Amino acid sequence: MTVSYTEFLTTDDFSGYEDSEKYQKEWLPKVLKYREDLEAGILPEFTVELPGSIEKLTEDKFNPLKYLYENKLLTEKEFKITDTPAFILAEQIAKGELTAVETLKAFGHRAIISHQFTNCAMELFVNEGLARAQELDDYYKKNGKTVGPLHGIPISLKEQMNYRGKITHGGYVSKIDNVVPEHGITNQVLENLGAVFYVRTNQPQTLMHLDSNNNFTGLSKNPFNLILSSGGSSSGEGAIVGFGGSAIGVGSDIGGSIRAPAAYSGCHGLRPTTKRISTFGGISGGAGQESVPAVVGPMARSVTDLEIWMKSYINVGKPWNLDQNCIPIPWREVSKPEPKSLTIAVIYDDGLVKPSPPIARGLKEVVAKLEAAGVKIVKFEPFDTKLAYDTVHKMYACDGNYAQRELLAGSGEPLKKLTKWSLSYGDGAKAYEVAENRKLNMIRDKLRQDYTDYLNDNEVDFILSPTYNNVAPKSEEVYNWSYTSLFNILDLPTLAFQTGIFQDPAKDVWGPEHADYKYRSKLEELECSNYNPEDFVGAPVGLQLSGRRYFDEEVLAAGKTIVDDILKCDLFDLF
Repeated sequence: MTVSYTEFLTTDDFSGYEDSEKYQKEWLPKVLKYREDLEAGILPEFTVELPGSIEKLTEDKFNPLKYLYENKLLTEKEFKITDTPAFILAEQIAKGELTAVETLKAFGHRAIISHQFTNCAMELFVNEGLARAQELDDYYKKNGKTVGPLHGIPISLKEQMNYRGKITHGGYVSKIDNVVPEHGITNQVLENLGAVFYVRTNQPQTLMHLDSNNNFTGLSKNPFNLILSSGGSSSGEGAIVGFGGSAIGVGSDIGGSIRAPAAYSGCHGLRPTTKRISTFGGISGGAGQESVPAVVGPMARSVTDLEIWMKSYINVGKPWNLDQNCIPIPWREVSKPEPKSLTIAVIYDDGLVKPSPPIARGLKEVVAKLEAAGVKIVKFEPFDTKLAYDTVHKMYACDGNYAQRELLAGSGEPLKKLTKWSLSYGDGAKAYEVAENRKLNMIRDKLRQDYTDYLNDNEVDFILSPTYNNVAPKSEEVYNWSYTSLFNILDLPTLAFQTGIFQDPAKDVWGPEHADYKYRSKLEELECSNYNPEDFVGAPVGLQLSGRRYFDEEVLAAGKTIVDDILKCDLFDLF
């Protein structure tokens, strides 16, 4: 490789963050206790004997999801429950055909196996979940009805979201003593709807990696190939949902943190429009930053499950009653569109980093199926992507990394590789004046208007694009956010979805033209140089579909048409 990631680390000298002596003496003992508590949550009766050490399985590019099925690591009943979409499980529980306890036992078992292979969890509390499930069953038996539309549905949670009576640290060691008295609002809404919680999942240090490394539990791995990343920052959510250890997962996204793990790990994920789902109550280095806000959204193996989560959360949960920042827009009923009614603009290359062979093949095959179904396809060469990329990265660091420095320096914990990468976004340690930040917002608003004009002028319904320039990267070798962060700065609701296509090292090789390819930037060279076909075997090919702002309903409706009807991609029947 001719380019090193260290060449990009120029805007922050990383002083004032690390303090090895303080960390080793004051904080490491607390981290070790945290790890012990995580281990204690692994119920022995739900564990399996791994076919080798994790190190050897990783080296062998082992596929644990395939192993789960081939070796029947669950009972027939557990497979049936965990391979049923959440919306059907909810119907079965509401009819008394299934109990919350037996549902949680099945998912708890699969979640623990998932954690054994992928290191997806930061906290496991299946027994607490079973107690909650029993309370729900008792309520149903007494009253003959459910407490809400998600009654008994096992839901996994990204750790950064405040959880009543438990540590919430957001990946920062300095917050390891932060035991919160109340749920964050989204957790409270979900609990009110009847959800059962039993696992909180992994995330990277700073929450600003498209990967997972931290000083608590380390890397999460991909359920289709352990040498690869599960994505980030909703890292554990990608792994556990892709593995089937959760009916629906909850992540957050400020630059791709729902969509990347969904695409990498073999599930679907929705980045909603801002202010539809509450983000209040949690830990984040981006708190108070409003230029490019984070959003919270669902991840699942069924697009309909994403829809039922959004509909239940919004129409029954009414988050605006709890969070003044949520806009009181009810979820609308939108029917699946007919393929012939759709016009989709396709981004084959965003002009910054070209897609790797499996992504290019996946796009080509999906477009061919869309056209065969009657969808009108328009080739879209997106404009001002470099401007959008540079602007959003400056927005991330507009406080000069002040908040990140405070959270990291509190413990002096060691900085991870991709933490240094993320601290170098934009102008890094340079703090922006108010007038400078307003200029960034003006660029953002002009971009949003220009893309809206494009959709209008060309009568385009949706934009189809790669989620990332590659399939799941090798751990800690993911650098480019351009394909996802574009839709954060535009604030377009975006569905990351599975295509049913997987990387094939025999097919997915660079063509002869690549030998003479002139890289457009060092970033492109860095990313493309990381692609060796043999390393990425079996990685899912995920794409993303973006719609108009606040038209989240249409995005999911079109997603069902594309995933279920045209691609016929069934994530409950892969092996």
